[in-house]
Amino acid sequence: MSGILIGMLICLLLPIYEAWQDNNVWQKILAFASIETKTSMIILVVAVLRDDWMIGLVGVIILSVGNAALMLLANVIKRLNDVSNRGLYG
Repeated sequence: MSGILIGMLICLLLPIYEAWQDNNVWQKILAFASIETKTSMIILVVAVLRDDWMIGLVGVIILSVGNAALMLLANVIKRLNDVSNRGLYG
């Protein structure tokens, strides 16, 4: 079972490298969403291995609420880019 966790941690490093390498905001948001999802899945695996439902609950909350907050941030950034491109009163 620890081999599965090591594999999951290695897969977690790929979007971290992508976020570090790319300067595009949307690519960084996608990479951070992937990191958040993979981290919550790791938390859920650890919760099952330890048979601790409180840790699993935290993983589920991160999985369900984290992506919603990231999508809200993406929409705010998109609106700010639209306003800055057309002007304040355009």
